[in-house]
Amino acid sequence: MTSKALEGTRVVQPIFLGKMISYVENYDPTDSAALHEACGYAAGLSACVLLWAVLHHLCFYHMQRVGMRLRVAVCHMIYRKALRLSSSAMGKTTTGQIVNLLSNDVNRFDQVTMFLHYLWVGPLQAIAVTALLWMEIGMSCLAGMVVLIILLLLQSCFGMLFSSLREVITDLITRLRKKEISKILRSSYLRGMNLATFFAVSKIMIFVTFIANELLDNLITASQVFVVVTLFEALRFSSTLYFPMAVEKVSEAVVSIRRIKIQLFQCQASETPTLQGLSFTVRPGELLAVIGPVGAGKSSLLRALLGELPRSQGQVHVHGRVAYVPQQPWEFPGTVKSNILFGKKYEKERYEKVIEACALKKLLEEGDLTEIGDRGIPLSEGQKARVSLARAVYQDADIYLLDDPLSAVDAIVSRHLFEQCVRQALKEKITILVTHQLQYLKYASQILILKDGKMVERGTYSEFLKSRVDIFSLFEKVNEQSEPSAVPGTPTVISESLVQSLQSPRPSLKDAAPEDQESENIQVTLPLEDHLGGKVGFKTYKNYFTGGADWLVIIFLILVNIAAQVRKGVYFDLWLTVSTVLFGITKSLLIFYILVNSSLTLHNRMLETILRAPVLFFHRNPIGRILNRFSKDIGHMDDLLPLIFQDFIQAFLLVIGVVGMMVAAVPWTAIPVIPLGIIFFFLRRYFLETSRDVKRLECTTRSLVFSHLASSIRGLWTIRAYKAEQKFQELFDAHQDLHSEAWFLLLTTSRWLAVYLDVTCAIFVTLVAFGALILAETLDLGQVGLVLSLTLTLTGMFQWCVRQSAEIENMMVSVERGIEYTDLEKEAPWELEYRPPPFWPPNGRISFSSVNFRYNSDSPLVLRNLEEIINSGEKYGIVGRTGAGKSSLIAALFRLSEPEGDICIDDILTTYIGLHDLRKKMSVAPQEPVLFTGRMRNNLDPFNEHTDEELWNVLEETVACQASLSMEFSRQEYWSGLPFPCPGDLLNPGIEP
Repeated sequence: MTSKALEGTRVVQPIFLGKMISYVENYDPTDSAALHEACGYAAGLSACVLLWAVLHHLCFYHMQRVGMRLRVAVCHMIYRKALRLSSSAMGKTTTGQIVNLLSNDVNRFDQVTMFLHYLWVGPLQAIAVTALLWMEIGMSCLAGMVVLIILLLLQSCFGMLFSSLREVITDLITRLRKKEISKILRSSYLRGMNLATFFAVSKIMIFVTFIANELLDNLITASQVFVVVTLFEALRFSSTLYFPMAVEKVSEAVVSIRRIKIQLFQCQASETPTLQGLSFTVRPGELLAVIGPVGAGKSSLLRALLGELPRSQGQVHVHGRVAYVPQQPWEFPGTVKSNILFGKKYEKERYEKVIEACALKKLLEEGDLTEIGDRGIPLSEGQKARVSLARAVYQDADIYLLDDPLSAVDAIVSRHLFEQCVRQALKEKITILVTHQLQYLKYASQILILKDGKMVERGTYSEFLKSRVDIFSLFEKVNEQSEPSAVPGTPTVISESLVQSLQSPRPSLKDAAPEDQESENIQVTLPLEDHLGGKVGFKTYKNYFTGGADWLVIIFLILVNIAAQVRKGVYFDLWLTVSTVLFGITKSLLIFYILVNSSLTLHNRMLETILRAPVLFFHRNPIGRILNRFSKDIGHMDDLLPLIFQDFIQAFLLVIGVVGMMVAAVPWTAIPVIPLGIIFFFLRRYFLETSRDVKRLECTTRSLVFSHLASSIRGLWTIRAYKAEQKFQELFDAHQDLHSEAWFLLLTTSRWLAVYLDVTCAIFVTLVAFGALILAETLDLGQVGLVLSLTLTLTGMFQWCVRQSAEIENMMVSVERGIEYTDLEKEAPWELEYRPPPFWPPNGRISFSSVNFRYNSDSPLVLRNLEEIINSGEKYGIVGRTGAGKSSLIAALFRLSEPEGDICIDDILTTYIGLHDLRKKMSVAPQEPVLFTGRMRNNLDPFNEHTDEELWNVLEETVACQASLSMEFSRQEYWSGLPFPCPGDLLNPGIEP
């Protein structure tokens, strides 16, 4: 209803304008009644303009608020779905895909709600205008309306094309980014033609209408001319801008809804069960030890107990609350204490007992108040495992499922955890321990041996002794290491050796525990990122524009804009009308080409800098924060910023042309124009003082949403095991609310500025309207009609020009944030002038001399005065307590931070060569293995330097070959056929390294 009243005020304005021009045309200074009637028309015109100024922004405010609510609701559903994804669904979904939905697709709801109603308001207004035109000039008006219909069909086709051309994802690979940019450029060209058509379509319609009127030999008065011109101008926004934009946004929203629908309706069932013929019972106070080789189904057993795997036959009875410790521990951003409590009420005595049992008493310098960042930083793997175990113990559950928590710690801590935690703290609980620490089997109430998902043996330790079963014989391809048992008295039937690490698949969990009645909110700490303040500097604009084109191209663009504007304003010449359209299209295409290429250049510079950033940068910045820069901010530069720049330039040139023509026709109009410009200048400056910082706040609070999402997906199985989905959903909603508050503040401040500007314009229209009547005796009919029609053109366009100029500076915050990532601290040079010989290193002799190492200048030394020589062909085992510096030794060798002292490889100092030459000659199996989504071959040989046979031979020497064949890939398919989804969650952690 509001939108209909809004557009009705625009349709009525030309009627009042015509009556005023008729008064001037038939001016009689002695006719006071005619003057009073004209003043009434002037008051009606002013009231319509003022009413439009209020209703227009009130309508758009409510539409945008509806869009915001839709976006928040859909984000809530997407996150809720993410918390319910099964293992099989996670194999088809990545964090980047979900972030893309939250950063790009859901934003279509903000945009589509603003213009959706114009799908019916636009045609209704066109019908009303056609009726009024018919009353004024007869059937010749149909010629102009035919032009409008043809252009609308073309614009609507452009809008429909956007839905298929803008399937873009934020990707850090340059090749994919270029493909993305090529599609964005194509859609931007279409959008530029659409926008250029909007500014020229009224001139074309007016030209065709008057030509048709001339061919029909119809007479037309001056008042009719200006009424026709103003009516066609009234159609320009609703029918030639908002209607095509509604078609475009609806088509984009349909594509986004389909993608969101695919995500929301993914199958939640887990993959095919991998366990067969299992039968056992565990009672309170019993410890069941589960052992077996890689891929035996140990973790699948725990998942089955949690109800994660579908049951094809038999029965599973789990009575009581369940606590789960995953093999790959997960910590959320917050303190060590909040990670342990995990929403439980703090009880000092119980808490201290748990800390002692889990060997966390002397964890870090700041104790349990140590802040944990993204991915558990700064904790080591062993410390993460202990925090994860402490979390489970503090829950005081009935059943404990421990997935090999002892493998991440050293022998002393392992013994402490087993004795104080498993045997003492959990002695009255049901405990199922997956382990490869065979020295602890004698303390187990039962031992379950799995292989290929089947139970090989089950019994007590004494039963195995009596039957003389050699447990080692039950493992296939498990190497023995001659190493003393960590616990004295290990039976000879097991051997005096320990088996190698037998890690099991990462589990996927569902709700397995009843609701805890003594729970509290989980304290997650996600700090806001730092941001700049004040105005966006000239350097930012310079870097942005020059990134897309040279200065000569930019100067040429400026000249084209000037030429296009000079050609405007004369409606009744065919050549000038055609030149206006051609110049407008050329200008639009150039603007979009330059600015989209600027986005590509800045993205590539960001990517290069990020890849060269020191490892400390990734420790300090959550993945969600980085994704926000590469998704949302880059998306603004790809999509919104070029459109806003183009819109501003068009509006600015139009305003300059209109004001110039008004002052030239009636010089006294400069009197209200000058204070109007001054008022607009100060309003814009006052607005920007707030809106810039609000925009920066909106960007930073958005990072919290992405960081929480990424963290939740990493800890999905733990969250579901502790039935904490609702708590994390509430945390996500809290981050959403914080971002929505900033966004809503940005929305309301923008509408505040728009209302003030349009009300000021309405006052300007009132002054001009009554001034024209007062000075009617000194003005001719053409001057009055031209000034009044141009004044109405300024309404809305003047404030839109000022708002778009302010919005450019707000959007330049995204450019500013991108440029920040191009100025990050970098590692040492990738290549130096000195290059080692191609055959280097021939022997592989490594020497450390007085080596000190720290991760940054402010951190303490983690390696001190290291002196060691590793000769060619030697196999070195590096042992030490948790936090002793074992991984730091590898970091120093790879120069993840610059070491002090000398590290030589075959007598060449590692600091004398570039990082590329150094790292390319070394290989590492990190403590936290990482696989890239794609084919297995690309993970094994990213540089494509080896044959398939060589790679297959390497696989045959590891357990990975057996696991890969079990995935039902033939050898040919495995390498060159089906793509292999390797997000790491599908592969056993024992295979990943």
